[in-house]
Amino acid sequence: MQSKIEVISTVTVEHSEDLYKIVDLLNRTLKREDLMFGLALDQQDQNKAVFTIYRT
Repeated sequence: MQSKIEVISTVTVEHSEDLYKIVDLLNRTLKREDLMFGLALDQQDQNKAVFTIYRT
């Protein structure tokens, strides 16, 4: 069985120390809805973070 992960939306925001808490909460709360959330530092600007929503 192969799982396909689809990117639904991506946005770049100002980085904050607590952003990971929001992503963690969303992942734990909405995993039953086949949604997954990601957060990564922007490679060009370390003061920005890229937030991505996936459908699994």
